[in-house]
Amino acid sequence: MELSTQKLIHTFGALADLGQEIAGTGDFTEMVRTSMHLLLGTLALRRGAVAECTGHGPIGPLKCVAVWGLGDQIFNALEIEDADKQAFLSGEATESLVNNTTSTNGFLNRHRDKLAAEGIELVFPMVVRGEVTGLILLGGKASGEEFSTDDFETIRAMVRHIGVGIHTHRLLEQVAQRAEENRRLYDELRAIYRDTVRAFAAAIDIKDKYTQGHSERVGRYSEIIARELGWSEEEVEGIQIAGYLHDIGKLIVDRDIINAPYNIDAKLSSDLNRHPAAGYEILAPISHPYADIPLTAKYHHERLDGRGYPDGLTDEQIPLGAKIVSLADSFDAMTTDRPYRRRRSFEDVVRDLRENSGKQFDGKVVAAFARAILKEVKGETKDRRITKLLGKGYLEGEHVATLLSDLITDLEFSHKKAQKAQN
Repeated sequence: MELSTQKLIHTFGALADLGQEIAGTGDFTEMVRTSMHLLLGTLALRRGAVAECTGHGPIGPLKCVAVWGLGDQIFNALEIEDADKQAFLSGEATESLVNNTTSTNGFLNRHRDKLAAEGIELVFPMVVRGEVTGLILLGGKASGEEFSTDDFETIRAMVRHIGVGIHTHRLLEQVAQRAEENRRLYDELRAIYRDTVRAFAAAIDIKDKYTQGHSERVGRYSEIIARELGWSEEEVEGIQIAGYLHDIGKLIVDRDIINAPYNIDAKLSSDLNRHPAAGYEILAPISHPYADIPLTAKYHHERLDGRGYPDGLTDEQIPLGAKIVSLADSFDAMTTDRPYRRRRSFEDVVRDLRENSGKQFDGKVVAAFARAILKEVKGETKDRRITKLLGKGYLEGEHVATLLSDLITDLEFSHKKAQKAQN
């Protein structure tokens, strides 16, 4: 095989290896180093370096990305100006020769002595989309031979590959950085939204001096139930927001009715019962991140047996989110002091949940909440959120775990029995 043919095959193989290296998704610095080694090895060069153009002004320093056979200090005094870049773009290959004293390239003329002292014989620009993104500095051949026209073409091709690789990786870094910035901005906006909703919920509860903190607790209980049901993080956050806002319709209810220290009569009760529909009217025009929030506010007082309000919906007609908030709302009402009664014992609460599952509450939702409470009672969760919301001592005693276990067993049995009856 002729020497030129062997060289051509070798060059082609080197370009293929270089392309594969650049297309890889590995470490950026390692990619540049490996690419430079392939270039040096293809032409048997003694030394070389890859430098990026940095800065956005008319003059910018060069940043060393990879170096072989040279010291990093060579870049301490190297600067590239806009005029230098234009000269590299328009110059011939022979003008990349450091010893070309007739070159009009300002970069070579300013730094010729320093480059020559370091054994650099060639300076090639990395050009991507008509822009010089960096320079590749190359030493002489180990054989001492001069560079041929074919050598220049090979170098140009490999330098172009390396330049594209660097440019692509930098673009990916920028995209990743912008994506991270967008993610942080999105998280900040979500946090602001949550904080705003919580502040608004607190403002709602201020109308009722007996139940301050109620909306906050309903939101937290709703989140816990949804998480136990296996909802996604986005869905969990949505139901928490719905819990915070479930009583927003009370803004239209007279404060004296809300704060009545006794069971109100039918007329006043009718006025109070307007708040779910009013809540829907308030929330519906707002563009929420979570679509079900207005309907949850509207239907959180519906019952599975159809005896709820405002529309008298039955089981499957009620959104699951509304069923969750309904349980959270009732549980908080039962476990906090009200103007006309003290909070109920946990035994009494469990009895109520058992008796009203399938009537007022969804059995699957009740079972999920009971499981979440039981995990805290047994110490299976580090974050005792429910215990903190209920206050010290409320869930103490060996009987609590038994009550919850029995409730869960009964609800699961009833669910299986109902499924069997349907089939």
